[in-house]
Amino acid sequence: MLQKFQGVKRSTLNAINISPLQTGGKLTPEAREALLQWGDGYSVCDFCLGVLDEIKTPPIYDFVHEALPKFLGIEHVRITNGAREGMFAVMHALAQGGGCAVFDENAHYSSFIAAERAGLDARTVPNSGHPDYGINPDDYAKAFEEVKKETGKSPLLALLTYPDGNYGNIVDAKRVSKICQEYDVPLLLNGAYAVGRMPVNAKDMGADFIVGSGHKSMASSGPIGVLGVRDGYEDIVFRKSEHFKKKEVEMLGCTARGTAIMTLMASFHSVVERVKRWDEEVRKAQWFSAQLEDLGLRQLGDKPHQHDLLFFEAQNLYEISQKAKDGRYFLYNELKARKIHGIKPGLTKHFKLSTFGLPKKDLQYVVDAFDYIIKKYA
Repeated sequence: MLQKFQGVKRSTLNAINISPLQTGGKLTPEAREALLQWGDGYSVCDFCLGVLDEIKTPPIYDFVHEALPKFLGIEHVRITNGAREGMFAVMHALAQGGGCAVFDENAHYSSFIAAERAGLDARTVPNSGHPDYGINPDDYAKAFEEVKKETGKSPLLALLTYPDGNYGNIVDAKRVSKICQEYDVPLLLNGAYAVGRMPVNAKDMGADFIVGSGHKSMASSGPIGVLGVRDGYEDIVFRKSEHFKKKEVEMLGCTARGTAIMTLMASFHSVVERVKRWDEEVRKAQWFSAQLEDLGLRQLGDKPHQHDLLFFEAQNLYEISQKAKDGRYFLYNELKARKIHGIKPGLTKHFKLSTFGLPKKDLQYVVDAFDYIIKKYA
């Protein structure tokens, strides 16, 4: 039985990867080197005197307390085990006995689970439905009023997913934050698909908290995330244990370590530089979307699209799946045969993908593959 796990290799290693979960997390050469050097268990803990972010060598302290705050545009940062852990830390710290939070309807499922675990009642700002699924910032005010009318209090927290993980829609965060300030409701920005891909500055956007994902968007092996907290909330979110004076309760004393943080640090310079080329990534995504729409697919969500995450409705591919030998797995198998990875097995009518970081020639290859597959079954 154990022999089955010896020499296990990733079958998609040399494929063109269009998975939204992976395009922004691909390791840089420097991160791959760090992966090997720091792969032995809790290797980073060899240098820890009780607080992970105070380790000077390797320079975790400088990374957490200087580089990341500047990058995120916020005063206080901690490393977490993922974006959802950062969201939960904020929610749990603010809840302390229940209350309401208001999310956009496009929020990731982990946002709702974090609220449930923290004892918060999550209400939603509705999206506009098919085909745009847009969020109107002004609807946050309506949701706040409904909560006040029902409970007599404003929500404890508002959350905006920026962008959402389904359609890649980008909402006017500054407008949302202005409404939050009018109602004295702190704003949490879930930037799992933003931080590390595109320019994001929490202060400029008016966010009180921001989370990012290292393994989704910051070229880290992960699982790992970043949590930013503005002045005034640090003593709440990063409160210390009564029993272990150095340990922060919401961080459970210690967070991501070993290869997760070392690959995050190793890739950081490249991540900072690639954010400067975001306009190029948007142009590629818009071009790719137009190419697939010319083949009969339909891109849902914002148009013109402003993010690399794209959601398509493909009635023509769905109709093929009703007759193809492989059924609804035909598209996955056809793409796999052409070394294209990222669309989940069994999906034909609706699927999402990402163009992030891919050269134009690879994207053209993917477009040509879709063209060939559609014509083959026509």
